[in-house]
Amino acid sequence: MVFCPGRDDVYPEGFSTIVSVTGVTSGLCGPFRPGHFDGVATVVTKLLLQCLPDVAVFGEKDYQQLLVIRQLVRDLNIPVNIIGAPIIREEDGLAMSSRNRYLSPEERNLAPALNRVLRSVADAVIAKPADCERICRLARSELLEIGFASVDYVGVCDRETLELLKSYSEPARVFGAARLGTARLIDNIPVG
Repeated sequence: MVFCPGRDDVYPEGFSTIVSVTGVTSGLCGPFRPGHFDGVATVVTKLLLQCLPDVAVFGEKDYQQLLVIRQLVRDLNIPVNIIGAPIIREEDGLAMSSRNRYLSPEERNLAPALNRVLRSVADAVIAKPADCERICRLARSELLEIGFASVDYVGVCDRETLELLKSYSEPARVFGAARLGTARLIDNIPVG
């Protein structure tokens, strides 16, 4: 069965409620996409309540979004099990995403560097746990040297709270967001 509501089913005339999750939305993509997570939280809450599934699966590529959804389900006592699905990657390591279609052929060749740089950050912070900030600063510079137009962030964060870590401790993930042309690419990997 497929539940496919129309726009008016989700946002009827006069709709004025917003679901807002704090904490996990304050860093990473939050400052770069104001209002985005409120929109995600609102529409996902509506969809979960309209169809009341036993299980809902969200990809780990949008890891911050996954944590936002887990938080709202806990806070609002929505009876659904939220499962994170592993990132699916192209052969060269680029995380699969609809955003990739905006990359020119040259940009597409550069794009896998985001994942390579994040992997090198993960290895480096294991070797030098107290050096997170310097390692991430060097990673941002490396992405710019490779040809990324800008880097929104590279950071090592606690896996559950998304708190930016100055010193690596488990459990953690490395997160990155950078722009190539008109595409804003995001990726993350576990540390260890």
